[in-house]
Amino acid sequence: MTDETHDHAADHAADHGRPSPEHRRPDGVDDATVEALGKLSAALDHVEDARGHLYAFHRLCGSAETTLEEATAMIRDAGHPDLADALDTDVLGRNPLPGMWSFQMVEAYDDGYYAAARGLQQRALDQLVEGRRHVFEAEMKELRRTQGRSGHEATPEDVTG
Repeated sequence: MTDETHDHAADHAADHGRPSPEHRRPDGVDDATVEALGKLSAALDHVEDARGHLYAFHRLCGSAETTLEEATAMIRDAGHPDLADALDTDVLGRNPLPGMWSFQMVEAYDDGYYAAARGLQQRALDQLVEGRRHVFEAEMKELRRTQGRSGHEATPEDVTG
């Protein structure tokens, strides 16, 4: 065994049952900072959820447009040209919001609010905890898990199979 292999094995043994180094609180970081970053992480989870709903809205708008186009053709074929014409001119191709189709809403959100929120979250992580993500959550896991119990391992590497 080389010294490097021995060092890695010793490091793993020392870390067994502990969170991964990338999830540990750096020296000198206080509870208030970790708690605040945990709240920021939760806020960004909501921002991500909102983004997902916006993308779902975008996909639904596209499906609605295609289905509406098919319905308009069927209404025309069924002998109702005035109603089909109204659908063609008043609904098909219409902006869901003033001046914007859903792809433009997605782009505006991604490039504006989403980019700013993600960028500031990363800045906070970089400045306050050496870029480490989910330190608060890792500490919460440590408080709640049962040491030595199957299914409660600290890391995937601790799982024995």
